[in-house]
This record gives sequence, C-alpha cells and structure tokens, in this order.
Amino acid sequence: MLIYEQYRPQTFDEVLGQTKAVATIRRIVERGWGGQAFWISGASGTGKTTLARIIAGVRADELCVREFDSADSLDSAALDDIDREQYMYGWGRGGRAYIVNEAHGLRGMSVRRLLGFLERIPAHVVWIFTTTNEGQQHLFDGQIDASPLLSRCHEIRLTNQGLCKPFAERAQAIAQAENLDGRPISAYESLAKSCKNNMRMMLQEIAAGVMVE
Repeated sequence: MLIYEQYRPQTFDEVLGQTKAVATIRRIVERGWGGQAFWISGASGTGKTTLARIIAGVRADELCVREFDSADSLDSAALDDIDREQYMYGWGRGGRAYIVNEAHGLRGMSVRRLLGFLERIPAHVVWIFTTTNEGQQHLFDGQIDASPLLSRCHEIRLTNQGLCKPFAERAQAIAQAENLDGRPISAYESLAKSCKNNMRMMLQEIAAGVMVE
C-alpha cells in the first residue's frame, strides 16, 4: 500500500488544517447524513477525497460506497446502475454513498441525469463531488451552466493556507514511523512549501527517500 493511502485520515478529528470545512460538514451531517449532496473543492493534496470518504463512511459500509476516479467514469451505464440501486438500502448500516472525483469534467448528459438524482436523493444516500481549485474555475469545460447542480449541493471549499506547519509535523511523524527520517523539522517545512502543501506529493517524496541522510 502506498504511504499516502496507508496514513490517510480515517476520522474528521484526524484531518489537518481544515477546521472550518470540517466544522461545517459535521454540522450538516449531525442534522441528517442521508439525502445530502456535497461539492468539495480545494488544491491538490489538501484532503478532498479524504473528506469525501470520511463523509461516506459515516453511514455507508465500504461495499456500499461507489467512488469514481474521474467524471468520465460516470457514464450512461454507471448512471443506469445507480438509478436502479440507489433506492435499495445498503448492507450493514443501510447507507449508500457515491463519490465523484474530478467532477469539473462532468458532461452534459451526466449533469442532466444527476440533476434528477439530486432532486430526490433517498434518505439513506449521500452524494459527494470533489474538484480542484483549477477545475472549480472551469466547471464542465464552460459548456454547461454549473449553477443548477451546485445549487443542490453543500459547497465546501478547502483552504491551502496555514497548512505548512501541521503538514510538516505529520509528514515527519510518518517518516519516523517508516524509518525514512533523518532530517530536522525545517526540512519538512521546506518540503511542504516546495510541494505547495500537497500532502500526497510530500509523502511520495518521503517514500522515495528524500529525508534519509
């Protein structure tokens, strides 16, 4: 397993540097997990997919979470499957979750289908879309009006500010646990800056041995 996946946060409390976003999500989830849709945007490596998976895991067992790596994967066949299955309760805790990463690439057909889905989300279902900041600025290639879909979602924007220190401290702790550490905390702070606070990129560099002297 890749280091980044091995040490991915599993709970809201473990998410670093996104206090405001986490607090907002928690308030929404506490009022009722199902029947909701989230749109999470932020810079690469700041926790979008992590938060999506944590939200999904509140009520949906792993086998009842469908995650699409990109909007292109959400084709007609996948949407037909979802249309059939979303009204059935999932295994275990009964919930079902759908995660769509790189959601800025959604095509017209998918957006039209999704608008119908999001108008009547079952009480045991949650939808979570994630996109980068760059994708957020160019939603759906500018060919489709994004506002109807966004208006059906809770918009959560992740910050890229104030992440250097907590990311450096976490990366150093992981490096130590993996016997890949040999540098002071200042070196991890420099790594965080060079990686633009992208934790995934930082851990990939650490796995490659950049902190081993």
